[in-house]
Amino acid sequence: MPMVPTSEWLSQWEQQRDKLKCPVDLNDYFALPEIAGKQLEIIDIGPTSILTGQILVCDPLCYLGHIEEQPYFQTAPVGTYSTEVCVVKPDEDGDCARYAAVRLRFSDVPAFRFEEALIGHEDISEMEDGEFFGFNVDAGLACICDKQAHQAFCDFASRWHKEHPDGNLYDDYFAALFAKSFRENPQYQRDGGDWVNWRIPDTEYHVPLFQSGFGDGADPAFERSDGRLSR
Repeated sequence: MPMVPTSEWLSQWEQQRDKLKCPVDLNDYFALPEIAGKQLEIIDIGPTSILTGQILVCDPLCYLGHIEEQPYFQTAPVGTYSTEVCVVKPDEDGDCARYAAVRLRFSDVPAFRFEEALIGHEDISEMEDGEFFGFNVDAGLACICDKQAHQAFCDFASRWHKEHPDGNLYDDYFAALFAKSFRENPQYQRDGGDWVNWRIPDTEYHVPLFQSGFGDGADPAFERSDGRLSR
């Protein structure tokens, strides 16, 4: 069951939520052709299924398979939404395309404020300028996933590992899907594939998986002040 923040935590959140404000306007990543001298382009990588409105953002290979992973305490509107990626185009230095930001397009109305998305147990009082809670990336991938789809992913992963006790979920399953995505949509992907719009087997739930910018580390997830999520 998703955790319920205590009244004490919610009071702290209300009092200190200015610390959670995104230091940049994330709308710019999806509206401007260039930021800091880097050329940008937006691509749509297909639908994300939001079934309950309870959202997780995490590394799908290292964390999504753990049923105890918790969603953010603020919910998103239920529905199916386009998943848009802000791509930093390859440059003269030879770097590949990098995914600078990913969002779910809930509406065409720009947000006037973004705040970091939280689960409901974080100690906001200890935050310093420039810090964020974020989510950990250990396999170079990220996803935005509804809690019901999270349960379906855990069920799928459990079955797959029982059927392939010596298998590796990425090497023996996802790698072929990423490679297929590259063949079908090569723009702004490396040969092995950088995104896939995956439908969880035996469901109609779509969970896009995508490269996490510069690989492993920690990334923040932000939501509009009205509770709509954007990475």
